[in-house]
Amino acid sequence: MTGGTGSFGSAFVAHLQKNDPPKKLIVFSRDELKQMDMAEKFGEKNMRYFIGDVRDRNRLFRACQDVDLVIHAAALKQVPSSEYNPFEAVKTNIIGAQNVIDAAIDQGVPKVIALSTDKAVNPTNLYGATKLCSDKIFIAGNAYASNRTKFSVVRYGNVLGSRGSVIPLYMKKRKEGVLPITDMRMTRFWVTVEQGVDFVIKCEKVMQGGEIFVSRIPSMRITDLAEAIAPGCRLQTIGIRGGEKLYETLISEDDSRDTVDMGDYFIIKPHTNWWPEGLPKGGKPLPEGFVYRSDVNVEMVSVEELRRVLGL
Repeated sequence: MTGGTGSFGSAFVAHLQKNDPPKKLIVFSRDELKQMDMAEKFGEKNMRYFIGDVRDRNRLFRACQDVDLVIHAAALKQVPSSEYNPFEAVKTNIIGAQNVIDAAIDQGVPKVIALSTDKAVNPTNLYGATKLCSDKIFIAGNAYASNRTKFSVVRYGNVLGSRGSVIPLYMKKRKEGVLPITDMRMTRFWVTVEQGVDFVIKCEKVMQGGEIFVSRIPSMRITDLAEAIAPGCRLQTIGIRGGEKLYETLISEDDSRDTVDMGDYFIIKPHTNWWPEGLPKGGKPLPEGFVYRSDVNVEMVSVEELRRVLGL
């Protein structure tokens, strides 16, 4: 797992170790302190802790030896940071993705799943643009692999409570009685880290290579999140930051023409001649003009549900 000490990676490792411990589980990340913390928590019986950066092609080649599955979660994810450090975002999110693809193909890894984001759809910021590029080259990796390695992408929304999210900020600010909000109309898709882990595990079992899996998840209004965390606090509009959207999109209208509704998730099919003809078993085509956007999502989470999920 690249980015194995991040919010998702830590939760994924915990899930595997509890429910289905693999013979060997490699945590690949740059943070030696977090790796030490994980070693104290999970031990080292079946764990391997690789200090490395996805920018380092040779290190990835070594890490991918005798591996059956790669989960690629490493990325520079903060929108303002990527705007201010664009070259670094490109090196990690695009060049790093290519390095993962090359290492997996050359080492004969059977399956690779890359994690994506709603910000990769119609991107207005550099982070989203780099993740769109990453998604594209992971799907194209199937053509280079000649069916030896299968590449798929999993896309979902904001992870509730992850590092850098607005929730820790609101928890801190509620003592002051004023919460900053960029725009009162803002909505976001959201998912708990546990739901994200379950979805990735589900996708790994059914992936054919080349598809983008999109989870069917609820949206939330940013004002409802503020009310759930700090009822009675005054909301102060501070304006949208550079590259930020009012709404996020998981499936654009253009992508929906090639998207299949699988019930509790969607599959965006690739534009390639090696993808099987027809619909996946149990899938249904989407209606003309369909768009999966946070402000028009039929499932909008309530203030009470937010409080329950956040344990407030």
